[in-house]
Amino acid sequence: MKNTLIAPSVLAADFANLQRDIEMVNSSAADWFHIDIMDGVFVPNISFGMPVLEAITKHAKKTIDVHLMIVDPDRYIKTFKDLGADILTVHYEACTHLHRTLQAIKAEGMKAGVALNPHTNIDLLEDVINDIDMVCLMSVNPGFGGQSFIENTYSKIEKLKALINKKGATTIIEIDGGVTNKNAVQLVQAGADVLVAGNYVFKAENPTQTIEDLKKMTTI
Repeated sequence: MKNTLIAPSVLAADFANLQRDIEMVNSSAADWFHIDIMDGVFVPNISFGMPVLEAITKHAKKTIDVHLMIVDPDRYIKTFKDLGADILTVHYEACTHLHRTLQAIKAEGMKAGVALNPHTNIDLLEDVINDIDMVCLMSVNPGFGGQSFIENTYSKIEKLKALINKKGATTIIEIDGGVTNKNAVQLVQAGADVLVAGNYVFKAENPTQTIEDLKKMTTI
C-alpha cells in the first residue's frame, strides 16, 4: 500500500491568522508543511522571508519542506537550516553548480530537493539523481498560487520515475501546483509520492476534512 504524503502550502494560508492555520495543519492528517520562499527576481512574486518562516517553525509540529524560488540559494543554506527546515529544495534553473549546492544542503543535515519548472527536461537530472532526495515537479508556472494544472505533468512524472529506477536512486517525487481531488489519484498512479496543495486546502470550507479526503484517496 502506498502512503502518499500531503503537504499543505502555507502560501495559501490566511497570513492574518497564520497561527490558527498552522495549528489546523498540525491537527490534520497532513504530513508536511510546504513553505515557498520567493524573492521577486527568480519568480515574479515576493512571498515571505526569514522572520515569517521562524514564526511558522515555532508552532509547526510536522516536517518543514522549504521550497526556495530565489536566485543564488547557496547564500542562505545555513540560514534555512537554523530556521528549522528539514528539506530544502532549490531550483535547477537557479543553480550554476547544482552538485555543490546539494552537497552543501546535506552537509547542514537537511534533505536536498531540486525543483524543475514546467519547461525543464527531466534528462538534465540524470547525472545528479543519486544525490537528490526529492525532485519537485512544478505543475504550474512558479510564482503564484491558484493557477491551473499543466497536463504534461503526468508523463513528466513517469519519465522521472523511470530515470530514478534506472539509476537505482531512492529519490521521491513531489508535485507542486494545481493539485485537487480531480487529479490527485492520477498523479499518484503516475508515480508521485508527495502532493503539495495550497488553495485547494486553505480555501476549502473545511480544510481539515479536505486534507483527510486527499490522504484517503491517495492511499492506494
